[in-house]
Amino acid sequence: MTNQPTFLGYHRADGSVGVRNHMLVLSVGGLTIPTARRIAASIKGAVIVGFPYNAGSLLGEDRATWKRAMLAMAVHPNVGAVLLVGDNPPVAAEVAEHARKAGRPHAVMTLDDCNHDAVTLTERGIRAGARMAMAISVDRRAPAPLSALTLGLECGRSDPSSGLVSNPLLGRMADRMVDGGGRAMIGETVEWLGAEHRLEKRAATPEVAKAIRDAVLRREQWAISHGLDLTGNNPGPANIAGGLSSIEEKALGNIAKSGSRPIQGVLKYGEAAPKPGCWVMDAPAYASESLTGFTAAGAQLMLFTTGVGNSFVSALAPTIKVCANPETCARVGEQLDLDAHKVFTGEETPESAADRLWVRMMQVADGAATWGEILGEGDEIVARYGQAM
Repeated sequence: MTNQPTFLGYHRADGSVGVRNHMLVLSVGGLTIPTARRIAASIKGAVIVGFPYNAGSLLGEDRATWKRAMLAMAVHPNVGAVLLVGDNPPVAAEVAEHARKAGRPHAVMTLDDCNHDAVTLTERGIRAGARMAMAISVDRRAPAPLSALTLGLECGRSDPSSGLVSNPLLGRMADRMVDGGGRAMIGETVEWLGAEHRLEKRAATPEVAKAIRDAVLRREQWAISHGLDLTGNNPGPANIAGGLSSIEEKALGNIAKSGSRPIQGVLKYGEAAPKPGCWVMDAPAYASESLTGFTAAGAQLMLFTTGVGNSFVSALAPTIKVCANPETCARVGEQLDLDAHKVFTGEETPESAADRLWVRMMQVADGAATWGEILGEGDEIVARYGQAM
């Protein structure tokens, strides 16, 4: 099957291309998340992302991660306009300036502007957000090349069907995306453990191979230093109940999502890939944090496999759920965008399923809704690493 050479996307002033045109209500502090929810609930189609931390309380890596993710969310390719609400005027102003430089329509307001009255902030936010939602409603899609896409690849609540069928299907999508000039990335660093040598062999340079190895060892040492036995945690209870037997078995299935192309580098959590190709992100394994890392890195689309069922999806990037477990497909069909169970039972070839998944992925890029979007799932959860002030 020949890759679809283009998709229909929203072309942004900064050169990025979105597959959605969200009116984003972004709370840049924890005190205004309830207000942001009220505002978003009053504006049809609005999406909320909330950062529950205070700027002054975060230290070191947490602070850098928080800032990187917040700035990235404000100008994500799938965001048509952003309403910034917050409890810290300097932080809100910094994010607003970032949006301005990217040419993204935006408005900013804080509790301080409203004499610390959340009801007044709600009213003003609804009016400002509604105006921007009206303005971006005239935006139209136009053809864009595959090279404009970044694809995030995730697995959660895995079982043997994930490693045998679903994750290799995502690997085929990764290869097609990379061959078309786009970007594809996997994360979940601790889930490379036991199979990291296979990733190292695909490293574009010796330095990348070392970075892959160091990332895995660092996570393993974190676990050891805190007295955590990865046996029973990776695989987790749901994985073990589903039939996975060891860390190595889970890792081999996990890295299958990355396909077969050279790995260009190891990204920090939420760091955008600087050039096309296949990338790995040094990131937590928990699905909500992992997907958010991809979103902050600019991924416009997510592919997410599950064995026994996992409903979490990104708030900003449409998330295509894939499953090959016959029982799960029958039980939670309205949470799955591609049913691949016939590959697992031998009734369909992997090539046929890959073609179906590619078609579905490009339909979603063009605007078709995922089950997660239809059912109103979606959130962004930025990872934390250490103590706060």
